[in-house]
Amino acid sequence: MGITARGVGLLVAAVLLLGAGFRFAYPELTLLGAAAGAAVGYAALVALWRPRLTVTRRADPDRVARGEPANMTLTVRNTGRLRSANLLAEDRCGDRSVPVPVLRLRPGRDTEVRYDVPTDRRGVVPVGPLRVTRRDPLGLVALARPYGAAVPVWVHPRIHPLTAVPRGAGRSLDGRVDGVPHGSITFDSLREYVVGDELRRVHWRTSARVGELMVRENVDTSLPRLVVLLDNRVAAHPGRVGGVAESFESACEAAASVVTAAHRADLPVLLLVAAVEPTDAPDGEADAALGPLDRLAAADLSSDGDAVRAATTRLRQDRLGDTLIFLTGPGGRDELGHVGALRGAYPSVVVGVFGATEPTPPGAAGLVVVDAADGAQFAAEWDGVRRW
Repeated sequence: MGITARGVGLLVAAVLLLGAGFRFAYPELTLLGAAAGAAVGYAALVALWRPRLTVTRRADPDRVARGEPANMTLTVRNTGRLRSANLLAEDRCGDRSVPVPVLRLRPGRDTEVRYDVPTDRRGVVPVGPLRVTRRDPLGLVALARPYGAAVPVWVHPRIHPLTAVPRGAGRSLDGRVDGVPHGSITFDSLREYVVGDELRRVHWRTSARVGELMVRENVDTSLPRLVVLLDNRVAAHPGRVGGVAESFESACEAAASVVTAAHRADLPVLLLVAAVEPTDAPDGEADAALGPLDRLAAADLSSDGDAVRAATTRLRQDRLGDTLIFLTGPGGRDELGHVGALRGAYPSVVVGVFGATEPTPPGAAGLVVVDAADGAQFAAEWDGVRRW
């Protein structure tokens, strides 16, 4: 609860009038002081009354690509028995306020406001909660309360169509690695027959020996498995345009394009962010529970300068795939040596460098490097790496 400037003045006048009235025995001044104090007390009681409002909001849609339209529909209903007089309300949408008309809203009635959500930048736009301010008729006291929960609108990076996907890696016993465009099927294990299994997969010799039908389980060992590593270090993206690192935005667009192309081709893909900050998962959501596009929307730059080295150490130990795509900015070329050291664990390693004023030296660390100004140019040059 806050006392307005008018209320502070009236409260000070009440104290002075009461003091002067009692000190000099002027009942008129005492009466005026008591009236002023009573007015402030009445204003506080009026402001403390909590109106009964129900707030519902609907985002349409709640997940969009950067630049696509999105809007929010807010409905405020008066569920009390009195009119919501002397109320001012505003909704928060990112960094701006949206006025909501609730003044003298009748019982059982509602008001609806529809407004656009800004999607000109990638990120998570928090919308809400509704802030309702209750004032007394004299304007002496104001009390603001939140109503309803905040709803995030996820603004994903732009997705540029890719015309090719990496090929798989078929490893033979002699250590040779061959390209397998569509993967291959390999025997994995035997299990008991269940209703619905194809009879052609029954292993009759084992079934006769154990007395039960046994079915072969196969696995596609050479299906292409993609790992996308996004470099989100501040040092990797030094350039700023209007306070925004455009090279990082381009890297996010490239990551979103690769992940989307892999999903459309039914290829397993894993997105890794070099430095995962606690703020990457808003509202307490676990980062692992978010989809890759949501994680890209929430990704932010980190001051952790050793994040890429820690990520490459994990990639070397776990061998999460056979194709590694490293996306960084002009300041990330110093880490290409650590990325190039992964070629023994990942037969295909491709690096995308965004926003560099000079091209990356050819054959840097023995990697396939794509220099691109933005995500669209990276997608256009994607065909150039089909030979991997």
